Amino acid sequence: MAHSLQAKKRIRQTARRTDVNRGRRGMIRTQLRNVEEAIVSGDQEAAMKAFREMQPTLMSGVNKGLMEKNTVSRKLSRLSKRIKGMAA
Repeated sequence: MAHSLQAKKRIRQTARRTDVNRGRRGMIRTQLRNVEEAIVSGDQEAAMKAFREMQPTLMSGVNKGLMEKNTVSRKLSRLSKRIKGMAA
């Protein structure tokens, strides 16, 4: 158990940050799922719309330290490739 004021403050900060990050991560997952569902449904226009809405959210996750930049770039590249492949 924390005894010093600094340690107690750190516990409060960590709890607050955990809640915020959990919300952000959930929003990212929801938007990823929306893109996946649009791709599976075969609607390229809806998939592109969902993809465009998802991009800034993913990049903000990188800026906030939730995800690695290369991981996000890889996900975006693979999803973009799948959406472009729907036309063929």
